[in-house]
Amino acid sequence: MGQTAGVTVLRWLSVVSLLGWLYLAAGHGRFWRTDQRLPPRRPPGRRPEVAIVVPARDEAEVLPLSLPSLLAQKYPGRARVILVDDHSDDGTGALARHLAETGGLPLTVTTPPPLPSGWTGKLWALRHGVELAGQVDYLLLTDADIAHGPDSVADLVAAAESNGLDLVSQMAGLRVATGWERLIVPAFVYFFAQLYPFRWSNRPGARTAAAAGGCSLVRREALERAGGIAAIRGAVIDDVSLARAVKSTGGRTWLGLADQVDSVRPYPRLAQLWRMVSRSAYTQLRHSPLLLAGTVAGLGLVYLLPPAALLTGLSTGRAGLAATGGAAWALMAGTFLPMLRYYRQPAWSALLLPFTALLYLMMTVDSAVQHWRGRGAAWKGRTYR
Repeated sequence: MGQTAGVTVLRWLSVVSLLGWLYLAAGHGRFWRTDQRLPPRRPPGRRPEVAIVVPARDEAEVLPLSLPSLLAQKYPGRARVILVDDHSDDGTGALARHLAETGGLPLTVTTPPPLPSGWTGKLWALRHGVELAGQVDYLLLTDADIAHGPDSVADLVAAAESNGLDLVSQMAGLRVATGWERLIVPAFVYFFAQLYPFRWSNRPGARTAAAAGGCSLVRREALERAGGIAAIRGAVIDDVSLARAVKSTGGRTWLGLADQVDSVRPYPRLAQLWRMVSRSAYTQLRHSPLLLAGTVAGLGLVYLLPPAALLTGLSTGRAGLAATGGAAWALMAGTFLPMLRYYRQPAWSALLLPFTALLYLMMTVDSAVQHWRGRGAAWKGRTYR
């Protein structure tokens, strides 16, 4: 009797999961599509001045792969690079100066004052770089591990000028060289897009606002109108906070996938990918135990229950249960396929998404545990509460 009741509950839950996937596939901003690329653009009539601000803390490992791509930008207007060496211990600043000796855009290497209370290290470095940039038209805020194609800055500025955008952000392509990277990275971008559907974020007046911190071009006037970097000084998820600040003051924002902007940072081991996700996952939930519980339940219902229902239905001979579970799993895999194609991964790996979701669920719980232990949002030797 108890077993029959359990199967009945599972059957109804599988129906709810299937309905959820029908909504996600058809109505949730088409989050699973990968066609949000730089909008149509034409060469601007003027040549706005751009300052490229790169916060860098202990980045000597990746800087030779990223900084030369910025120095080699083919931008027709005035542009320069400001690398803010955030008190590195590995010679980041000296290496940057050495890399600039081959020519290219002018490079300024600077160090900010000691980190004050209430600021994250990255945002304090960005503030210092933005102040040093002065009265430029645009600021490209880009991470030290991001390599840009030669026309990246020109295309970003053209997109902003042609479409009246105040913030143009691209989700950099992440490395997918190892088995763990191939399993986790495409899902990372997929989940981000599910949380912040790009189409909704790009819609003027919509409540959804998001950006990708690795590559965000912002008008200086729009940034000042939003209160500058100081307005988000304590944000751990600084990219989304920046987009919200710009959009809340009437600015137009745009976010999409990149074609010539790539992260060169390797995450070869699961532990490194785990920390990348867990350091900010609980912050995303506003450190709320209630939201954490809802997230765990939601992930379980949407991602873990369909394969469980399918396997249970097949093993017990309940065709209806197997059908609803299988249909939900098929929809799940189908919506994941475009992201796998974007990352040039085999289609069959879409069936592994429930396992990847289980890993993300565990990372999220671990993020909360680390926060409760006082070690949440730790990065580069600093811990932010």
